Amino acid sequence: MIRVLLLDDHAVVRDGYRRWIGSEPDMEVVAEAATSAQACEALRHHEVDVAVVDLSLKGDSGMEAIRRLRERDERLRILVFTMHDQPAFMLQAMRLGVQGYLTKDCDPAAVIAALRRIAAGQRVFNAEVAQASLNQVDAGLDPFSHLTPREFEVLRLATSGLDHEAIARSLHISEKTVYNTMSRVRQKLDERNDFRLMRLATERGLTGP
Repeated sequence: MIRVLLLDDHAVVRDGYRRWIGSEPDMEVVAEAATSAQACEALRHHEVDVAVVDLSLKGDSGMEAIRRLRERDERLRILVFTMHDQPAFMLQAMRLGVQGYLTKDCDPAAVIAALRRIAAGQRVFNAEVAQASLNQVDAGLDPFSHLTPREFEVLRLATSGLDHEAIARSLHISEKTVYNTMSRVRQKLDERNDFRLMRLATERGLTGP
């Protein structure tokens, strides 16, 4: 039996996932969560084989959730299931060690198949996004490839309109760490002006759907 944890901040969405995953004879949704903290707490009470994680969580961070979940259980396999089809998101998720990345426009059957493959130790990634990511990195066209997952997520949250205090809460870090991280982001992207930095992030789709 493949034991699944769902991490998505929309209860209706989780209900839909639970119904069609739970209808499979070899799968069971053993826990649900709307935040990274809830997901980590769920690991204390349930044996989980695969966590299905959305990257966009209200007042929280899917990237940070991945990091925290892997710290809790290094054997846990993670499938990112998200609306973000920008290559930069997949690259950073891969750096965090996820075993799969699918976008929400894929067929439900593809998700079921991915869960089985990931539970069996394989890796599953959206082919188009993965190829685009490789092409951009190889051609030096992805300015965010030089950022760490933490730097990428701080920039993304800042672009979405959060102030340093809100970003710190979302990532469970101090405001000083947010400030220092933004300074490193400016240096790496060679964008000293915050307006230009935010425009670059917006043009590259970091604000998400």
